Amino acid sequence: MNKLFYLICLFLVQVPAYASAEENTQAYFDSIKTTPSILKKFLTQMPKGGDLHMHQSGSSFAENLIHYAETDNLCIDRNNLSVLINPSCRTEDYLATVSFNKKLYDSLIDAWSMRHFDKMENESGHDHFFNAFGKFSLITKLHAGEILAEITERAAAQNELYLEIMTTPDGNEASQLGKQVGWDADLEKLRNHLLSANFNQIVAHISENLDKDEAKKNALQQCGTNDEQAGCQITIRYLYQVRREQPPEMVFAQLLAGFESALHDPRIVGINMVQTEDGTISMRDYRLHMQMVAFLHRLYPDVHITLHAGELNPQLVTPEGLTFHIYEAVETASAERIGHGVDIKYEHNVYELLNKMAQKEVMVEVNLSSNDYILGIKGNNHPLALYLEYGVPVALSTDDEGVSREPLTRQYERAVEEQKLSYRTLKQLARNSLYFAFLPGDNLWQNSQYTAMNDACTPIISEKDQTTPACRNFLNANPKAKLQWKLEEQFVKFESQY
Repeated sequence: MNKLFYLICLFLVQVPAYASAEENTQAYFDSIKTTPSILKKFLTQMPKGGDLHMHQSGSSFAENLIHYAETDNLCIDRNNLSVLINPSCRTEDYLATVSFNKKLYDSLIDAWSMRHFDKMENESGHDHFFNAFGKFSLITKLHAGEILAEITERAAAQNELYLEIMTTPDGNEASQLGKQVGWDADLEKLRNHLLSANFNQIVAHISENLDKDEAKKNALQQCGTNDEQAGCQITIRYLYQVRREQPPEMVFAQLLAGFESALHDPRIVGINMVQTEDGTISMRDYRLHMQMVAFLHRLYPDVHITLHAGELNPQLVTPEGLTFHIYEAVETASAERIGHGVDIKYEHNVYELLNKMAQKEVMVEVNLSSNDYILGIKGNNHPLALYLEYGVPVALSTDDEGVSREPLTRQYERAVEEQKLSYRTLKQLARNSLYFAFLPGDNLWQNSQYTAMNDACTPIISEKDQTTPACRNFLNANPKAKLQWKLEEQFVKFESQY
């Protein structure tokens, strides 16, 4: 009885102390949130958990891409500022010489990113953003390891712990096999046909390519040595991304590659579908694509699903085209998360859908920078506040931080400056980024309101707190919970400053 009384008293003492640190941090945040330079420093230091929506191909800054390709003998096409292999390349057009031509160098960076875009003419933000990828795609294919090193170093500098990176590590091998096999509306027959066509080799190549890329990254960062860089400590998982602006036989083959590779390689934790959602094929086949995902989900129920859905505005598609993408992703394809979700207010039965997303805890990966640049939607026009109002879980993510030139800290800045979010809400979003991550194992928290931890662990009150043996065993057995615990340790240290 005395022991129970002591524990109750200890709990009553600890809870106000824990709340006080957060309250003090909120008060400091309120005092500096309208001072951009101080706010930026605060948000850079703030623990952010993870980035769940980032494309590897769009996450490297243009200056770095140029540097990576210095010895690749690539040629610049001055007509559209893309790079290619050209045996007849003029000396002054080699990418390796571009640093001696400042005007051309600056033009490349502007063409490969949103830098100075507001000064350009005759091209929409949507077109400029998506057109950038084709200009440097040859470099991203050749230098995936360098890009992994770059983005993990940047993540570490911004106090992130985890990256879920969208990538196509088979180099379109699956889509080419799909093209060769051809279309069959009977998805079971089509799957069997693909699997019998040496499909296991594609799955093996996916893992081999990830091995190669990670080996390059680890070598560059000297991981495992006394001189290892901070990026070595960033946990990485992958989402196999499917290019949907292709004929159905190629899309299905890619989806199958994603589900199969996730089944065989634990580094691949799920699938996503990419390319412009407003594209001709994307719009025409959207429901078919969701049916493909649903079919494979029944066969591979443990493979996670997140989908781009609702990255649209009324200028890009017909009114009817705005009304069903999020619903189909959630209801037909069983998406656990969606990316963007910007056109939610145009969906049929929008409030019923919002309530359903809240009930099912379908998280929205919110990309404030790219929504602004691509769709022209920000501030009060952005649905982030609507999702929060209805209790739909959200997390901030970068999308393509190299193209937008706005890493995760900038997403948090926009959330404060444009969305007027409080420190407590930002903290919840950071926690969400790990709670809804596709990492294996149980959550540290009993629910997404973060009111109680797993029974094995108790909240961290100060940096001096030690975990119990039971808690250590639980954390070691559950990678997701272990990373969440690390985030809580970071928050305790961060908030102790205020």
